[in-house]
Amino acid sequence: MYRTVATATTMGGVPTDNVDFVVTLDQVPRWSDAESRSSLEYENGDPSFSNSFFPDPLKSPEEESSRNGMVSRFPVDHEINSKIYLWRGQPWNLEVDAVVNSTNENLEEAHSSPGLHAAAGPGLAEECATLGGCRTGMAKVTNAYDLPARRVIHTVGPKYAVKYHTAAENALSHCYRSCLELLIENGLRSIAMGCIYTEAKNYPREPAAHVAIRTVRRLLEKQKDEITAVVFCTGTSSDTEIYKRLLPLYFPRDKHEEEVAISKLPVDVGDENGETIIDERKIRIKPLPKKANPKPSEAPDELPVSDVGLVRRNSSYLDTYLDPAFMSLIKDPDQRRQEQWEKTSQAQGGWNCAKLLGFGDLGGPPLSAAEEYSLHSRYISKANSLNLSEIAEMKIVYRGGVDSEGRPVMVVVGAHFLLRCLELERFVLYVVKEFEPLIQKPYTIVYLHSAASLQM
Repeated sequence: MYRTVATATTMGGVPTDNVDFVVTLDQVPRWSDAESRSSLEYENGDPSFSNSFFPDPLKSPEEESSRNGMVSRFPVDHEINSKIYLWRGQPWNLEVDAVVNSTNENLEEAHSSPGLHAAAGPGLAEECATLGGCRTGMAKVTNAYDLPARRVIHTVGPKYAVKYHTAAENALSHCYRSCLELLIENGLRSIAMGCIYTEAKNYPREPAAHVAIRTVRRLLEKQKDEITAVVFCTGTSSDTEIYKRLLPLYFPRDKHEEEVAISKLPVDVGDENGETIIDERKIRIKPLPKKANPKPSEAPDELPVSDVGLVRRNSSYLDTYLDPAFMSLIKDPDQRRQEQWEKTSQAQGGWNCAKLLGFGDLGGPPLSAAEEYSLHSRYISKANSLNLSEIAEMKIVYRGGVDSEGRPVMVVVGAHFLLRCLELERFVLYVVKEFEPLIQKPYTIVYLHSAASLQM
């Protein structure tokens, strides 16, 4: 279906109307190549065309003095810059290890990047149907079939709404990071990615480009030895101009670009992964007073052999030498889980989501431990069968790292709990699913009331 041509009949990274050519990386403008700067200034190879609506931030003299004494958050790195390419065209015309497909949660052909399935052939849709869908912000990989690439990485971009701006930014950042991580996991080294679903899901183009570029920069800082090429592919002249203006901010090619970028970068350029910094995630739990570790008691000589084994099993020293998979065979997992649930229920009086969120007891007679376990089992089964990504994006409940004792921390933000935007039953299912990996061991809950200040 594809043919390799000597020049791919492109000028300035802009392909012709032909759809059956293959473009190799050495034919794509490299960002660090100074000679490619002028070629990117024109559309369709016409020097008379220019889009003055997008001014070059590096040519603006204002705020020259404001950067004095400031350290760049994205310093010049020629090795990283050499891995960045900018090309106007469809990713699947490129001969790279992997191309990115923006799709929906069901990986349906109708919601995928236009033209991809037609170029790849029917085998791609057939394989996508076997993957079981994909969550927002995540990625899955398939064969590329008739494409010149080796693999297709499918990812699901977030829907954009102003009130969920931060959640959308982080979900989009996770799309790009997931694609690159999957590239590395599969032993691949070059990737071509378009603008992930920005137009189809109403994501503003320029904010989306900021997220894409900074996320790629941060991951390359950690994994630059694993990746040889990242090609940003644009489908319109507007997208091309946006990337031309923003790439110097995150991938400066010299000291001049680095210095000017200091005053032009947004205030929030994300954390070490490129994700937007959320105030409530800045919580720091004060360490508890140090306690002397009690000397582990030795098993009495008169104990039966089975009891001695249980006492020794509690020793943290021997824990490092015991295989958890082997120990899990001691008792039927379902029986052990139900017994543990009953003990937890008796010790804590049951975990009440409604009380945690300030609604008090929602009524009804108290459940026995067996009834509570049965109800929980039904809820977790239903929760695992549903896509609850829209609840996750609201950041009402999320994992917040670990406390000073190493216990996992779950953060509950009352200010994000908006009943008018929330289906309560789906939220309860999401809570049950998120707490499921934690309930068998000690954990910490940090609850921020809706009237509390987030500056802590």
